Amino acid sequence: MTEARRRKFWGWGYEDEQPGTAEAHKTADLIRSVLGFGAEHLRRPPTVADLDLPAPRLTIPGSLARIVTADPYQRASHAYGKSYRDVVRAFHGDFPHPPDLVACPRDESDITAVLDWCQEAGVAVIPYGGGTSVVGGVEPRVDDRYAGTVTLDLGCLDRVLDVDSVSGSARIQAGATLPHADAQLRPHGLTLRHYPQSYELATVGGSVVTRAGGHYATGRTHLDDFVQSLRAITPAGLWESRRVPASGAGPSPDRLLIGSEGILGVVTQAWLRVQERPRFRASVGLSHPTFADGAQAARAIVRSGLQPANCRLLDAGEARLNGVGDGRSALLIVGFESAHADQEALLAQALDCARGHGGTPLAAPRVSGPHPTDGAEVHRSTGPEGQWKDSFRQAPYLRDVMVAAGILVETFETAVTWDRFEEFDQRVHRAAEQAAAGVCGTASVHRRLTHVYPDGAAVYYTVLAPAGRGSEVAQWDDIKAAVSDVIMDAGGTITHHHAVGRDHRPWYDRQRPALFARVLQAAKRELDPHGVLNPGVIID
Repeated sequence: MTEARRRKFWGWGYEDEQPGTAEAHKTADLIRSVLGFGAEHLRRPPTVADLDLPAPRLTIPGSLARIVTADPYQRASHAYGKSYRDVVRAFHGDFPHPPDLVACPRDESDITAVLDWCQEAGVAVIPYGGGTSVVGGVEPRVDDRYAGTVTLDLGCLDRVLDVDSVSGSARIQAGATLPHADAQLRPHGLTLRHYPQSYELATVGGSVVTRAGGHYATGRTHLDDFVQSLRAITPAGLWESRRVPASGAGPSPDRLLIGSEGILGVVTQAWLRVQERPRFRASVGLSHPTFADGAQAARAIVRSGLQPANCRLLDAGEARLNGVGDGRSALLIVGFESAHADQEALLAQALDCARGHGGTPLAAPRVSGPHPTDGAEVHRSTGPEGQWKDSFRQAPYLRDVMVAAGILVETFETAVTWDRFEEFDQRVHRAAEQAAAGVCGTASVHRRLTHVYPDGAAVYYTVLAPAGRGSEVAQWDDIKAAVSDVIMDAGGTITHHHAVGRDHRPWYDRQRPALFARVLQAAKRELDPHGVLNPGVIID
């Protein structure tokens, strides 16, 4: 149950990456200078010794003693995901319901043993991958019908078990973090090429059961697009689908588990489509007069049949906050990559599309390749593309500093068809500004397109506002409800790639057909007859 490096139990990343006092103050000063608000005094995060956790309600069975612990650090670090709501509560040392116990199974028989004991004892089980949920998906927030909670951490199931280079697929255990999976694929010249913002900590299994969106802004955007077959342990027994490239044999068994967030079974391994590591790349950053102009350029690119790996649009505020572009115009970043062919001609076609909607390249296109397939990421984007990529990777760490500086950070990501996009965007953007300013006094709201499809786009809103000490969660609740209501009323989805969890349940219940909810409940009764798996997520 130990790691060579310990993760922060209250925030993002590892303890040895927590910035020192001087660095944190320097970062906070820079953030305040851009936003115009934030506390000058940075609060100190807690240590494990500061915590006053409720005593475990459960006793570890002797048969499970080698894989189960009640260690305070383990309980605290598995108590929350990584949303703002989670981080601010952990930062203040607020742990009213950590898991009573944490289990780290070594194999599938261990998982079966834990599930059997929990069913018999009336204990809720929270499957846990990288703990990067931002929707309350791993929080052991259950009612008093359960005798206690056990978090089932799959981190020990972390190997690439098989590689099929002929078919371009690999069998990977669910607990493997995305970097660790890629490291094991690298000697084969292959990569999963799935880069969500949570890449550093996210796991293969967690990405599957949350339908996580990743690296590709077009084409295959969610990890479920890469699934060939899945294997899971359910309270009712083993679930394993046949590995084939495609099938018309009835409803897909994989599709029932993909996005299920651990309520039907514990995914233990997956056959996933992998690919050769890219050797050719081409990218460029373009300024657009308005966010709407940039969105039309992105639409023109994907409607033309092009599928760039990167096609992300930042509004002027988002660009300024990330230190890219001129801070006055929207920024469209377009990039192509391939293992086999030069990408310059495709980039030239995309540039023509973007210029037709007011796009102006900020610098000459960056073209590179071929590069050797030694696994090294030899392409280093410069200019706006490289600056944005660095900022994107650092954002979770900056959020921790913002919490310390009294800045509320909330995000809303959704998707809508192109015919409604412009009106939808204006309505949601305005609602977010009004809700946050009404609750916090002032606010800064930015947005970007994260994924682009021929029939619509995913838009991601970031809300920044001064937080009231001790009132952060209540403020978050009010803003979350107001903006989510507008997203639903305007015809968007409550989530494009962050899953449902517990936080999105009220709006997910409105979005899905009522009959479909009953179908899911029937499946859960069959697979999890005692209702011990992740209660409160997706369905009751």
